[in-house]
Formats: sequence, C-alpha cells, structure tokens
Amino acid sequence: MEDRPLKKEIKYTAIYYLIRFLILVSNRIPRRWWLAFCGFLGRVAYTFAKQSRRKAILHLTMAYGREKTTPEILTMSKRMFILLGKNAGDILRARAVRSLADLDKFLVVHGYENFEQATARGKGVIFLTCHLGAFDLQITVMSLHGLKPNIIGTPLKDERLNELLFEYRNAHGAVAIERGKETLRLIKALKTGGSIAILIDQDTKVKSRFVDFFGMPAATPVGATILAMKTGAAIVPTYIYLGNDHRQHMHILPEMPLIATGDEEKDMIENTQHFTRFIEEQIRKHPEQWVWMHERWKTKPGEEVR
Repeated sequence: MEDRPLKKEIKYTAIYYLIRFLILVSNRIPRRWWLAFCGFLGRVAYTFAKQSRRKAILHLTMAYGREKTTPEILTMSKRMFILLGKNAGDILRARAVRSLADLDKFLVVHGYENFEQATARGKGVIFLTCHLGAFDLQITVMSLHGLKPNIIGTPLKDERLNELLFEYRNAHGAVAIERGKETLRLIKALKTGGSIAILIDQDTKVKSRFVDFFGMPAATPVGATILAMKTGAAIVPTYIYLGNDHRQHMHILPEMPLIATGDEEKDMIENTQHFTRFIEEQIRKHPEQWVWMHERWKTKPGEEVR
C-alpha cells in the first residue's frame, strides 16, 4: 500500500471496516429495515461530509439553477444522500445473491429482449450505463444471465476497498477490468460475440472529448464509442433506479444506432454526445439517484486527454 498521510490512512481504514461490518449484517434483518437504516446513514453523511455536501449542492445548482429554487435544490441534495445510502445498501446486501430467483425478490428487469435482439447480430454488445441508482446491481443481473461481461471501471484510491469492489464485480463470472487497460482483450471479447459494460458519465483521466451535459461542456470518455466503431458491436443502453415500490428497476433499452460518416473525429464526438444525451435523460427522470458530488465539469477545454 502506498505511503499517504496518517489522516487519510485512518479514514480509509475506518471506511473499509465499516463496509465489512455492513456486509456482515446486511442480510440479517429484513430488507425494508435495512434500507431504512442505510437511508439514515445517508442522512448522517449529509450532515458530516461537508465537502461532498457542498459539491453536490454546487453541481445541482449548476444543472438546475434556472429550473429550481434554492430550497428545492437543498432538498434534492439531502434526498440524494439518503437514496445513495439505500442504493449502496442494496449493493452490499446483493453480495449474498446466488441466483436469479434471489434477484427477483427485489429487482425487476425491463426489456431483456432488447439485449437478445442486439446480441443476435453476433458482433458483441456494449452495455452503456451510468452512476445512477444501485448501478453495480446491473453487473449481477448480467452475470446471473450467463453473459460474463467485462466490466470497465476506475479503481478506488484504497487497495482494500478496490479489492472488495473487484471481488463483487467478478462474482458469477464477470471480469472487472481497470479503465484504460487490456483494450485488445476487450476488442477480442466483442469480436467473439461477448459483452462489456462501461460507464461514461464521469470526468476521468482517459481519452475524452467535450460534449454537452446539462447545457455545459463536459469532458466525456470516448472508449465506448471507439470500441463500437472498431468492432461494430451493438450499443445497448441500460440504467437502474430504486422505485417508489421499494424495488430496484433495471431497464435495458433498444440498441442505439451508431453514426458512421467516415470522419473518425466527428463520428467519435457525435456518438459520444448521443450517448451522453441518453444518460442526461435518465438522470433528469431520477435526479436524486445520481452522484452529484462528482466533479463532472472539472476538466476545462485543453486539459482533456486526447
């Protein structure tokens, strides 16, 4: 483990053991009680995680400042922390899931036939998703359907937490891959009819282009677009949210057509904009279930990785 300030070491150690404890108790009480408890933890985080709270309020104001009042935005930010707690609670609890029957107790999949139609072409499927709701549950759904998807993600800052994450993502046959690595493996997987899952709604240090997101230019990873352009794989958008019925709802939408004019740079930007527009539409439907503390507009023009 790399050397780092004692304060951060204490912080990450506390988080690690708290998560281990929560995993241990998550399936020992009824799910509704558990989610209520996790929502309470979200309220606590809202009170004490001042930096994350300030960022969430700032970004909600940037996105909704012309549409909502300040009290409405503050209410959204508090509600976001509560739902973040509940969705995280379902992900922790899902470590005990062993079958589709276990999933069916609390999760509904809508539109699975859209995946079946896309994969019938035999050129592989790229599941395009975002950090909305209990987004990692989608991996469990894909894995238990026997898809063995390759999951592309950014590693966490703590090795122990990262190990927990990869252990969860690798369960039931999925393969967790660090963003920006093993590109040839991903291309091979798609060309042999396999699938990958990728999130493109965060500002990360990977190859990116600026597209519009909530009316502002946002540096957006272009990996999904490049893989689709190189392999002809189908882009199948998905998202998940916690419904008012207390069940998780995963939606698999019809394949998105790929723009291909022959101008690689133009196509890369236009397709990435198209994908990002889909993500914004889903966030607008469920704004309190997205990670608004993330600095989505941090990178400025000229600073992006090209």
